[in-house]
Amino acid sequence: MSSKQNIESYMKKTLLLIVAFVIAIVHTHAQQALGEGADTTSPEVHADNTVTFRLFAPNAKEVKITGDWIPFENWKPGTAALTKDAKGLWAYTTEVLPSDLYSYSFFVDGIETKDPDNVYLNRDVATVSNIFIIGNGQADLYKVQKAPHGSVTKRWYDSPDNNKTRRITIYTPPGYETSTDSYPVLYLLHGMGGDEEAWMALGRASQIIDNLIAQGKAKPMIIVMPNGNVSQEAAPGESTLGFHKPVFQLPQTMDGKMEETFQDIIKFVESNYRAYTDRSGRAIAGLSMGGYHSLHISRYYPNTFDFVGLFSPAIIPNPSVNSRVYEDIEGTLAAQIRNGYQLYWIGIGKTDFLYDTVAEYRSKLDKLGAKYTYMESEGGHTWSNWRTYLSEFLPLLFK
Repeated sequence: MSSKQNIESYMKKTLLLIVAFVIAIVHTHAQQALGEGADTTSPEVHADNTVTFRLFAPNAKEVKITGDWIPFENWKPGTAALTKDAKGLWAYTTEVLPSDLYSYSFFVDGIETKDPDNVYLNRDVATVSNIFIIGNGQADLYKVQKAPHGSVTKRWYDSPDNNKTRRITIYTPPGYETSTDSYPVLYLLHGMGGDEEAWMALGRASQIIDNLIAQGKAKPMIIVMPNGNVSQEAAPGESTLGFHKPVFQLPQTMDGKMEETFQDIIKFVESNYRAYTDRSGRAIAGLSMGGYHSLHISRYYPNTFDFVGLFSPAIIPNPSVNSRVYEDIEGTLAAQIRNGYQLYWIGIGKTDFLYDTVAEYRSKLDKLGAKYTYMESEGGHTWSNWRTYLSEFLPLLFK
């Protein structure tokens, strides 16, 4: 063998040894990470409905958690401290929590971060949080159960009155595709900062209606979830604007345009789905801004809906808004009451910032002789309440 061949052979052997050494180091570190952090379970929901959160952060000086079960502190979300063990694993266990869907985030040395061991996330406007569910109660409705399931589609429809093509979410009940039956329709509206995805992601609407139908507690129905922000084509990231940052209050918010153009949505649904086209087969409901829209749409079109649901609703239009929709509110409301309806449902939390305005609105309804169903719950302006209200409202529809 020549000296050149000897050198090449030596270099090849040396290279193989280096590669083998690097692989061994990587493997060792991977196994160490697996033992210390990568195999962490978080959150861990225990049989007694306490929950343990864990985060492997050996170099962190402080780790806290914020979650919607923790009381607010000076109008800010409260926090709780995690405790660090000798290996660098931080942990915190809650008290017993009621059955519900919860969201949370970590703060590592003051910087907000998500739980790397929990892939389940929800977006609320521009905030992204981890989520988990505690069952054995109300939140069993929020889980996917072994039951027939409806279909959820994202459709695009023409809205001539908005001069836009807009995105809408539509739920059809189990068996819709193979049936020839027509179905009643619930138009379900989101709050300020939300969009056509809010009730599906944050509200668990499809899980709730699937489970109530399976239990025989709700009629099979179509649920239409439009985007209530008339300046938008679709939810953030789903329109021609691309991946722009969501904002809370958009142009044309609660200025009457949503009410004026709502017939575009009804026409699309009744032209493309086997939907009832009389008022006895139509319901409208919404939370916060969506409750505001539901109140004023049902009043503005007084012969259109037999079922109305107001969940923590905003009530009073901005006095600076000039729209025909908000002219003669009391007169058109009185006309709606005279025309009759099957259900007018109101829900509000005892600590909701809109509690007093809802109380004033109920006094107005009382003076007008209106019949309505009222539910008062604990808590405030929260998705926990709105999921509960939807669960209570759906079984009352289309009886």
